[in-house]
Amino acid sequence: MKFVLDTLRQEEEKERLQVLRMEIDYELLTLYDAMQTNDITIIVQTKERLKKLTKELIDIKQRYTNSSDREIDKNRVK
Repeated sequence: MKFVLDTLRQEEEKERLQVLRMEIDYELLTLYDAMQTNDITIIVQTKERLKKLTKELIDIKQRYTNSSDREIDKNRVK
């Protein structure tokens, strides 16, 4: 049962990674536009959103990498 839940979580995280990348791209475009118009408020807000999205991206990648490493270790033991 745990294996099934782990697999489902990994699939959800893979999908979330794709969405996060699109969200980061959008925020980068927003930041670029704000920099072109020198809109300080939007620049600050966008940078904060980018920090949160980047942290989430890194966290998911680390969890995914760690779980993949565990699966490789399990396969070696067999």
